[in-house]
Amino acid sequence: MWRRRGSIFDELEDMRAYMDSMFLQMGEPGRVPLLPSGEKGDLAVIPRSHMRVDVTEHDDKVIVTADMIPGIEKKDITVDLINPQALRISCERNLEKKVEKEGYYLHERRFGSMSRDIPLPKAVTEKGVTATFKNSVLEVQLKKLVKEVRTQITIE
Repeated sequence: MWRRRGSIFDELEDMRAYMDSMFLQMGEPGRVPLLPSGEKGDLAVIPRSHMRVDVTEHDDKVIVTADMIPGIEKKDITVDLINPQALRISCERNLEKKVEKEGYYLHERRFGSMSRDIPLPKAVTEKGVTATFKNSVLEVQLKKLVKEVRTQITIE
């Protein structure tokens, strides 16, 4: 599409680039967004980028390894096979921190959840699935769906 330099499309592109950079900053670890008042705030939502996922394919299985965020416990994680070629990992974090000292009282709560749908390279079956969680790493082993064996039928 042809357009003139300095057109409204350039302004829209600049606004879109600015919004993209703001969303990227929100997902970066260690970045604290500013509230409208100018005070430093904290994100209640856990950005998706905090769940790093590796998917590997082996002879008879597909292995999904997800690095969960610190503070997540096994009981807070849900793993669903949403179809033969997609896995959903969800978790919810509820942290509460109380500090009481003479003349000082602090009570903080953080609530957040995240969910990620992971496409799988091959169709898998729900039979024989194993999942382990250790040191904030979730590993799900899924067996590949056995392909149907075709048999030629002779015509009499």
